[in-house]
Order: sequence, then structure tokens, then C-alpha cells
Amino acid sequence: MKKLNKKILISTGGTGGHVFPAYSLAQYLTGQNFSVEIVTDTRGMKFLQNCKINLKLINTDTIFQKNPFKVIYSFFQIIFALIKSFFFLINSKPSLVFGMGGYSSFPICLAAKLLKIPFIIYENNLLLGKANKFLLPFARKIFVSYSDLEGLKSKYDFKKIEIGNLIREKILNFKSNKSLLKENEISILILGGSQAARSFAVKLPKIVDQCTKEKIKLRLFQQCLKDQNLELEELYKTKNIKFELFNFSENLLEYFSKIDLAITRAGSSMIAELINCNIPFISIPFPYSAENHQLKNAKYFEKKGYGFLVEEQDIEFKLFTLIKMIHKDKNLLTQIKEKQKNHSDKSVFKKVDKYIKEIINE
Repeated sequence: MKKLNKKILISTGGTGGHVFPAYSLAQYLTGQNFSVEIVTDTRGMKFLQNCKINLKLINTDTIFQKNPFKVIYSFFQIIFALIKSFFFLINSKPSLVFGMGGYSSFPICLAAKLLKIPFIIYENNLLLGKANKFLLPFARKIFVSYSDLEGLKSKYDFKKIEIGNLIREKILNFKSNKSLLKENEISILILGGSQAARSFAVKLPKIVDQCTKEKIKLRLFQQCLKDQNLELEELYKTKNIKFELFNFSENLLEYFSKIDLAITRAGSSMIAELINCNIPFISIPFPYSAENHQLKNAKYFEKKGYGFLVEEQDIEFKLFTLIKMIHKDKNLLTQIKEKQKNHSDKSVFKKVDKYIKEIINE
């Protein structure tokens, strides 16, 4: 195919929930012979260390701080990031900018508006984020994962395009060969992510202990922080539990093929991967997520029948009861798998390709 003389700039950063969809998009567009660059912050760089796509570092911050001194500092950091973004875009000359949500994409998108470069924003949560809410009046389009998005004013409905979830093609094509549940064992993947590894490693062993006392056999694959490895190893060996610990994995598919159930936060990207791979899950929303959007995500997926919901404050009282119930009635997981099959994001990149080309060729 002839090389397209079009460059697309993708702006992302912060948590994996913003960065991983951006990288999936970048890989796809590169495969379609677009020239692609990613602008990210220091936190985003940690996820993109092995990325083979050109990267640019521009740090920024959120103005929504409780400390007044931090507000002032953040304001000047945002101004500096905006100036840096302005000159970077002049030199880079992209045909289109793609903002992946979160405050890290704010300066690039605003600078694009000032330079009259069209930009698209992406929202994969069920609640429109603050940065996207501010940028929406200036954006050419807003790509959304779910049509039930809250916080979008009706006057901007014409900008909304439901594309689904931007996730890796390996995930979209994944097929598990694992048979469901051994007679008296549940294989569980515990996903901490960037915000929950420490919390889960502290709270979930108490639930594991309850399972042991009830003679519920567990096989655990648990994400934790490096300084928690030794303590968890000793604990699980004492309880005679089969386990594998990992601190970070770029290929969770190796675990998806081994498990019956996942315990995870309610970030939309991770949940989307689990649903597309037909993995039942228990979501425990991060209680301090912006505007409590993870709780909205979790409630939506529970209502759809794609998984279970346990809130952070209820872990001690409800999580063990739920695992015990699943262990007793294996059909609960089968029913979830069947409902998850009603959802698929396999057409997401075809939709992206169609609308991006329309905007670039306008």
C-alpha cells in the first residue's frame, strides 16, 4: 500500500486506562500507513517504555486541586504545557490530533484548536470526564465507547459517535480453551492496576483466609507491588494455596487462559478487555476516581449482567460471601459468559478508520 502523507498525533497520559487504548489506536493506525506520534506525560512514559512509535514528553497537571498552593502551581504548569504543545504542533504539522481523555491530553488539544488543527476526543467511561467536557465544544467529534454516556449535553449529540472500546487486536481475537471450574477449585486473577495493587494485597488475603477455612480451594494469579512479594509468598505458602505473583504484565492473555474469574478495579479499559475475552469478573471500583466514575462503570456492567459489583467498604462483608456463592453454583459464571457474548468491540477499528479518513479528507 502506498504510504499516506498524513500524520496523526495521539495525546495521552496518566493511568493505563488512558494509555493502553492510545497505544492500541497507534498500532492500528501505523498498520494503516499513517505516520503516528504519541504525546504523553511522565506517568504515561512508564507504560510506553517498549513502544516502537515516536514519543514526545509534555507534562501537565489538573487545576482541580484542594490545596490552593497546588492550584497556583498547576495553573503555571498547564500554561507552560500549552506553550510547549503550541510550538510542538507547529513543528510536527499533524493532519489530526486525537485526545484520549484526562488532563494529560488537554494542552495538546487546546493548542490544536488555536492552530486550527482538527481534533477528536475519546471517552471510554460512562461519565464524561472534566477535560473532555471542556474540550467538547471545540472538538470535531467525540468517539465514545457506550451510547449511555452521562454528562454529554444534548446540543453536542451530533458530535457523538459510538465506536466501542479501543483495545488490542489480540484481545479482540482471543479465544480461551479453558474449561470452567474444577470441582473444588476457583482460579482467580487479581488485577491491581496502577491504583489498586497495594490495597488489594492488603485486603484480599483476609478473604483468602476465609476461603481456606471453608475448604474452598483457590489458585491465585495476583498483581502486587514488588515490596509486597515476600509477605504474600509467605502467607500463601502457609495457607497451602497455589499462587503466582506478578508486578506488571504487558500480556495478560497468558493469565486469561488460566482463570475462571477476575477481581479488578472498574476502569473501563480493563473491564472491556475482560468482557471481550468472556472472563467473568468482580469489580471493586476505586472510591477516589474522578467524580466516582468507576462506580458508574461498575453499576452499568452489573446491570448488563457482565459481572459482579462489590464496593470497597463492603469487601470484608460481601466478597467472601460472593466467592462462596460462585463456588457453590458454577452456573453463575456460565450465565455471565453467555451475556458477555452479546457484546463485541471487533468493529471498533473499522469505525475509527472510516471517521478519521472522513475528517482528514474534508
